[in-house]
Amino acid sequence: MNILLFNQFFWPDTAATGQLLTDVARHLAEGDCRVTAVCGSSAYVPAAKTGAPEIEIVRLPTLVFKRGRRRQRVASYVSFLAGCAWYALRAPRDSVVITLTTPPLLSVIGSLIRKIRGATHYIWEMDIYPDIAVDLGVLKRRSPLTRILTAIADASRRNADGIIVLGECMRDRLLEHGVPADKIHVAENWADAREIAPRPFPPSEPLKLLYSGNFGIAHDADTLSGAMRSLRGDRRFQFIFAGGGSRHQVMDRFCRDHDIGNATFRGYCSRAELSGRLAEGHVGVVTQRPETLGSVVPSKTYGIMAAGRPLLFIGPREATPARIIERYRCGWQIDCGDTEALLGLLHFLAGHPEVVQEAGARARRAFLENYDRPIGVARIAEIVGVREAVAARAAGVTR
Repeated sequence: MNILLFNQFFWPDTAATGQLLTDVARHLAEGDCRVTAVCGSSAYVPAAKTGAPEIEIVRLPTLVFKRGRRRQRVASYVSFLAGCAWYALRAPRDSVVITLTTPPLLSVIGSLIRKIRGATHYIWEMDIYPDIAVDLGVLKRRSPLTRILTAIADASRRNADGIIVLGECMRDRLLEHGVPADKIHVAENWADAREIAPRPFPPSEPLKLLYSGNFGIAHDADTLSGAMRSLRGDRRFQFIFAGGGSRHQVMDRFCRDHDIGNATFRGYCSRAELSGRLAEGHVGVVTQRPETLGSVVPSKTYGIMAAGRPLLFIGPREATPARIIERYRCGWQIDCGDTEALLGLLHFLAGHPEVVQEAGARARRAFLENYDRPIGVARIAEIVGVREAVAARAAGVTR
């Protein structure tokens, strides 16, 4: 069986989509499958030195992708799509094709291969396009361009054999697009217990709230900054921001302008260092703007749970992180804008460290039972119909 994976980012890129797809590629390669990943080049910092997956990697000659430079990013997207279209003309017949959403409308390539090469096509929606661009104000909801992009994306979805989404909230968003329910499969993301393991909590005072990863325009910052202003100089609390993104820079400037001395800022760390980084906090912070409900699902949730830390989710109650918190009692959800509720929660947690640690233990248990890497990649393999092949190959090796 030929399996083709399409995404602009792949090993050794540190982009989250590339890391997740690499995990799936390694898993699929364990079966009786010929796996090919078609990807491009990027300006992401290389990941920690891990071996390449034992598959064929086709790196298309594309313009370099750079964050924060919209024109260069769009040019990179277009060059990659053009290369994928050329590759589609000579793709193996009767393949299983999985397209991700970097760049947007990459699913069109999967539809093309399905039509001309008889492939089975699955769309793995990491973000819903063009919805996310509309939600963030990049595109106008009723503009001609938005309508054209929506029509193209939805046509690919209707023609696909299946669509993988990251949570029930994303499923609900696609149902609003008229995508048939029986085509949509929910498969939440994951982290790797081999890389992220619980470590002892820091001393109970100060209570350390850690935001780790990209802090971009899809994330709420106002609720957290409002609480930080009220807690300015309070030595019982420390706010740690580790990573990057536009909101990371805004928050750094906010803290300097308002003389908030109990906040620290750091850059990204490597995947190998992430376990230690996440252990620096008592509580892992995840935020999401309400308007992006269903168009994105924050993936940093799973690393926090793997580290045995509870979640503080500032975002809509219907979002996937909020549902996880409610289901496993592994953290707390605060509505965006409800600074008073956030302050009340933080004061309570500062006085009850045992509550924090108990929620962290529940987070780790829930992670091991539902969101560890072997479980996550097996979900994807089952959806695309190759789980039995992988299992049979593994059983044969065992015997």
